Amino acid sequence: MFQSVSDVTVQLEKEGYVASHRISTVVYLAQQLGKPVLVEGPAGVGKTELAKVVSSSLGHELIRLQCYEGLDEAKALYEWEYSKQLLYTQILKDRFAETMAGASSLKEAADRVAAEDSVFFSDRFLVPRPLMRAITSPEPSLLLIDEIDKSDPEFEAFLLEILSDFQVTVPEIGTFKAKHRPMVFLTSNDAREMSDALKRRCLHLWIDYPSAALEIQILDHKVPEIDKRLAEEIVRVMNRIRELDLKKSPSISETLDWARALLALNADKLEDALVEDTLSVILKYEGDVRKAQSELSKLLEKKAGEEKAKGPIEAPASAATKKGILH
Repeated sequence: MFQSVSDVTVQLEKEGYVASHRISTVVYLAQQLGKPVLVEGPAGVGKTELAKVVSSSLGHELIRLQCYEGLDEAKALYEWEYSKQLLYTQILKDRFAETMAGASSLKEAADRVAAEDSVFFSDRFLVPRPLMRAITSPEPSLLLIDEIDKSDPEFEAFLLEILSDFQVTVPEIGTFKAKHRPMVFLTSNDAREMSDALKRRCLHLWIDYPSAALEIQILDHKVPEIDKRLAEEIVRVMNRIRELDLKKSPSISETLDWARALLALNADKLEDALVEDTLSVILKYEGDVRKAQSELSKLLEKKAGEEKAKGPIEAPASAATKKGILH
């Protein structure tokens, strides 16, 4: 268990996750209060990763339910393994014949078969899905309900009962109640508004794009081989690009991808041409790439105008010391 808010920060950092004080506070309160956490924010800012590292830090099994449109109770909770039931029926048909032997009427025969229902409706034929696995887990676990905003409102309503009681009733067997109440993280990319009923049951955490200082710190943890100056330049460009009106702004996951791509290209600093050639690593739509290229061009023109206004300089910079648009 986490001993304090600062302990959360330390333990998550050991797992490679740089958490802000607010994130650590919500995680600690979720543990202490036994409440689910609804984590919202843009895609790629570390919402799913947070659940993973909390699970790893606590040594709990991570049980993940990936949500999508059309997800229903059967896929999330449990299903009956009908083929296995049928196989058992075929194997035991001789025993059924013995059970029904001597029955004086069809009703009596049916009653004798019904008395054996527990043979065919038991947990041996039950296929647990993520929600059932979390409820019946013999050890503490962490349930990650990923991208809840992609599911239908009907499924969200069904989820409310599970999150309130952490028990489920299977009519043919009985009620399963959680031996260990799992920690629950729900993530949302804000594709649709979550209901007030769901939010009321959860602690809320909004994870936004990190500050420049925090993003540099994350780069240092995730890509330790990167030069500090290059990391600062990468973050500076990312912040400029995020200010543009894009279809999808690059998040921290794209920052890490770009840093690794630049290292693969043996870059030790950002040159103008290198930025343009690798924009597709951080921007996923051609329209966004063109907007970013246009913005970079404007910055180049502005820089050229400023240099012209200053007049001739005494010693022109050599090719080795030439700086790009970031400086």
